This record gives sequence, C-alpha cells and structure tokens, in this order.
Amino acid sequence: MATKALFNTVVNWFIRQRIDQIQNFMDHPIETQKGILFSQLFHAEDTEYGKLYGFNSISSYQDFKNKVPIVTYEEMEPYIEKARQGQKDVSWPGLIKHFAKSSGTTNAKSKFIPISTESLEYCHMKAGKDMVSIYANNHPENQLFNYKNLRLGGSSELYADFNTKFGDLSAILIDNLPFWVEITTTPSKKVSLMGEWESKLKAITSEVKNEDVGSILGVPSWMMVLLQRVVKESNIESISELWPNLEVFFHGGISFKPYREQFRQIIGKNINYYEIYNASEGFFGIQDRSDSDEMLLMLDYGIFMNSFLWISSIFQIQKL
Repeated sequence: MATKALFNTVVNWFIRQRIDQIQNFMDHPIETQKGILFSQLFHAEDTEYGKLYGFNSISSYQDFKNKVPIVTYEEMEPYIEKARQGQKDVSWPGLIKHFAKSSGTTNAKSKFIPISTESLEYCHMKAGKDMVSIYANNHPENQLFNYKNLRLGGSSELYADFNTKFGDLSAILIDNLPFWVEITTTPSKKVSLMGEWESKLKAITSEVKNEDVGSILGVPSWMMVLLQRVVKESNIESISELWPNLEVFFHGGISFKPYREQFRQIIGKNINYYEIYNASEGFFGIQDRSDSDEMLLMLDYGIFMNSFLWISSIFQIQKL
C-alpha cells in the first residue's frame, strides 16, 4: 500500500509539472518554436548537412529561410542512405540506429525516416507520457494506473541492415519501451512484435482476455477487429463484460467518426475517446479537452514547424 501511495505521489507530481510546461508553450508558442529551431541548428552544426548549409552562421529565422532550402524526400535520400549504412554525423550527431519504414506517397516507394535516440525520448516517448498526463489532468478520478493499457501496433517487424534497424514505427517504439511501461501494458513485447497478422491477432486475443484492461491505444479499424475477436472468443455481448474498468480509447491514424457508434456498441458503455496524431516523422498533436475533438499542436517535441512561424508572421501574432 505504501509503495502504491508513493507511486501515485510521484506520478501526480510529474503530471502537474508537465501540465505547467504545456501551458507555457501554449502561452508562448513563437518563443518555444524559435527555441527549438536554434537548439536543433546548434546540435547539428558539425554534421555533414549542417556544414553544407552553414548552420553555425545562422542567427535569425530569416537567415534560416535564406540559407536552408526546402527539399523533397528524394533530395534527402542520399543523406538518409549514408546514415542507414552506418555513417555518423550525416544530418544529426552520432549514429542513427533506427529508421521508420513509411509507405511511399510519391513514386510508390517506401521511405526510411531516421529515428534518433533524441527523437525517441523527447518526441515519441514524451508524447506517450503527455497523452496520459493530459487525460489524467482532465479526469482526476481516473484509474489508469490501476489497470493494464492495451496497445495495438501495426506491422511490427524489425529488420537489421548495415547494423541499423528499420521497420514500422510502432515496432521501433515497442522495442525501446522502458521496463516500467512494459509491465503496465498488454500484450507482451514478444506478441506485439509478431509479423504475420492472423497469427498475431490470435496470440493477442489469447493474452488480453486474461487481463484487466483500463485503456486501449491504436488505430480504430485494427482495434475494432481485435475487439470483435475478443467478444467472439469470450462468448460475451460487449467488451465491458470482460473489462468493466475500461475508461478511455486513445486513437489515431484515421478518422474516428465512421467508427464512433461501432465502438459504443461493442464496448457496451460510455467511455472517453482521445485522439492523437502520430506519424513516422514525429508526434504532432494530442486532443487536450474532453469537450472538443480538436488537437493541441505539441510545440516542444524537438520539431521545428517552419510553416507555423510563417503563418504566425502573416497574422502578426508576433514579429519575427
């Protein structure tokens, strides 16, 4: 009991601290983004790409606009390939060990998105903590930490190549989760990283039927398939019969509108729904209010949004 009380105290302290930080970048969006820009330029100034465009000589947003061109993936691909083959300090300091394989939207060609250690920790992992922090702050009566979180990733295989790894972003995230997250989630890491979908679905169903799940996370279409399988194999009418403590679905990837009524019916009770916007390139938005489907643009994840400052300058939010 004392251990649980200490855990809750630490979690609540972290949530309060992070909510204050989120409010700060909401109050100071331009300053936050400019801070991100110059921090990233400083860290990358000695890389091949940083030297090519003189990152160390950039002292203003206007300098950045003038010196660093907007490029396509095809123009960045040679640098990405160098990093994939184990070359250090190409566009970011050190060795990039992971690359998210993203379906190509141009030239029908898959793209490899570099995922640095910093990106994992200060963007994707940070977003997972923020997702829970925002929800818990909005729902002080929540019981998230008393029950398991069910995560459902996509195609979850990792392949080694040139001593680096590439695969679906969800596989990279699961493969790098800290132990304390692993023990609070289901299915197991081994099952989550299975490749063949039908075998994976069967294994997930077998594991999660025996858990007390309080939250679920995934793409609505895939999650619906899983929940339908769980209902069928458990011989129940609704998910709430198996998981009475389920209280929230964190969803993203596709529009939730066509699925909302289906989830209401299969779950069998009212729960909360929070949308997130994650991509191979980065984690960008989290729904921050229960009474609105709008998402908050997360401005302190180490991602500089060039168009954000451009739009801000048009509307004269603050002179750059």
